Amino acid sequence: MSDNMLPRQIRIRDFESARTPKALAMPIIIFLNILVFAAWFYTQLNREGLAFMAKNFLVSWDHLEQGYYWVLLTSVFSHNMFWHIFLNMYIFIGFGSVMEATLGTTRFVFFYLLAGIISSLSHVVVSAYILDKPELPALGASGAIAGVILLFSLMYPKQKIVLLGLIPLPAIFGALIFVGLDLWGLSAQAHGGGLPIGHGAHLGGAFTGILFYYLYIRPTHFKRLRGL
Repeated sequence: MSDNMLPRQIRIRDFESARTPKALAMPIIIFLNILVFAAWFYTQLNREGLAFMAKNFLVSWDHLEQGYYWVLLTSVFSHNMFWHIFLNMYIFIGFGSVMEATLGTTRFVFFYLLAGIISSLSHVVVSAYILDKPELPALGASGAIAGVILLFSLMYPKQKIVLLGLIPLPAIFGALIFVGLDLWGLSAQAHGGGLPIGHGAHLGGAFTGILFYYLYIRPTHFKRLRGL
């Protein structure tokens, strides 16, 4: 990606630290996801093992009421189906590698974990107060990745992405479609329909990306332009 492609946007050199190794966090995050997926796989036939995984790697309102607060984070690294982890990690590699290079490893990890925790909180609030299903569990990196996608799209709105591997369009339009589908899906779930997808978690992560951009990225960028 060339700086010349983004004349009016925040550029990579504004945030990237020359001392920070590129893609340091990405392989660690992916490895942790694979590790937890392997744990789910190897405990499938073990009732006690499955109970342990469900207790510690699924997030729900009921779990938080029981004091399992760590699931707000551990569930973000948790997948128990191959298609789920494959799709999430495939998308994460495409957007996350750019964002780690842009923000630097420390900022990127902070943002990713923040988006993951807020997406988990969003799921439990939505399931308890909108869907009236406080016991509804969720897992997966989708919410945190939604935050990464929205942040990328706001920083590089004109950058071309390929929707569904078929349709090229500016990143900001892809982000709007992504958010719109989740709003529609959540509305359908609230009326008793929809698919078993964590739309609340996706929207929570996306909202984190929007807030991070407007409350941190833009103000920091403008301060640097002014020499402050």
